[in-house]
Amino acid sequence: MHSRQTIIDKFSTFIQFDAERFHSWVKDGRLRRSIQSCINKNPEETSDDVWAIYWYKRWQKEQSSVAQQHLNAFLQEPCYWSSQKLAQSFSATQYSLADFFQIGITQVERILKGFNPSQGFVLKNYASTIFSSVIRETLRQRHEVDICSTWGMLRKTSQKRLIESLEAAGLSKETITNYTNAFNCYQLIYVPSQTKTSRKLARPDEKTWNAITKAYNMQAPSSKINAQTLESWMQTCASSIRNFLYPPVTSINAPTGSEDTYEIIDNIPSNENSPLLEIIAEEEQQARNSQLSEIGQVLVEAVHKLELEAQQILKLYYIQGLTQQQIAKKLDIPQYTVSRRLNKIREGLLKVVFTWSKEKLHITVTSDILKSMNSVIEQWLQVYYSSGAYVSN
Repeated sequence: MHSRQTIIDKFSTFIQFDAERFHSWVKDGRLRRSIQSCINKNPEETSDDVWAIYWYKRWQKEQSSVAQQHLNAFLQEPCYWSSQKLAQSFSATQYSLADFFQIGITQVERILKGFNPSQGFVLKNYASTIFSSVIRETLRQRHEVDICSTWGMLRKTSQKRLIESLEAAGLSKETITNYTNAFNCYQLIYVPSQTKTSRKLARPDEKTWNAITKAYNMQAPSSKINAQTLESWMQTCASSIRNFLYPPVTSINAPTGSEDTYEIIDNIPSNENSPLLEIIAEEEQQARNSQLSEIGQVLVEAVHKLELEAQQILKLYYIQGLTQQQIAKKLDIPQYTVSRRLNKIREGLLKVVFTWSKEKLHITVTSDILKSMNSVIEQWLQVYYSSGAYVSN
């Protein structure tokens, strides 16, 4: 795949696949005129990262669909490279590079909601980390969905996941409550025997259905149902879970507009100063750079203090791009040992950043901030080793 070179292309073109391979960049005429209009008003701004922050601010402030489409176009490349790396790592899977890409790119809104530029994140790098995480998690979920029977999946699903699935299906609160109560009765009463695995669990027999229905009716005496209705509810629950975990992916390669579409978009209001001026304010940029520099130095010192084997694992993982299994073979150690040591390294670096944040920024660390710190560390490790900075330190 050839990378896009101009700001206009980066914010107005989309990847087109030919079967399982990159084919071309497809232009969206509407977005092209939109970004051109902005550039005409700010010709001095040539940084794609600054334009990304501009569109992010517009999306955050106005929930603008145009802004999100520009960001969707911009994030095509990091999604592609994350997908390609995972496709190489999971070569035995039934899914292609194009499948991986589609899984990732549908999560752009989730990425934007989690992105926080005030913490020094670069959108491309942050998105790359999230794309990889989302694709891996989706593969795991799809594996469970593919291999579980309907009744086995209902046994393995949590109540929280069920409720999320039913809400995503658009069911009413009352219906969700009824289905959840029935689901809890199902899980309580239909326990697989030792000779049957939960994964391939068969349909309950009539005696079991009657017992589940009786348990449900005791909780809701004002709305008694029969066993056939309860079984139908469980089928609906299973269908909702499958659709939630394994949604049909609609191709978004095709642009939303065309070169012939006549629609002039003025994205920078003439009655106010350009938001770009706020984004690139010198004080904010200096403070962010200073924080990133300090965090980077703290992490460099922490990496240098690691044992030689830990440093070797990091280099094999981030420089050579080896999988955990490949690293294990190269170092002649079990794969689970590699996994455990990688996790231990990241936890140690997280503790270092956690301590620094408390001492320097006086931040009370919440679960959301911990997730952000994890992303910062993963992003830093990728940049640190890919840039060759470890050689000169």
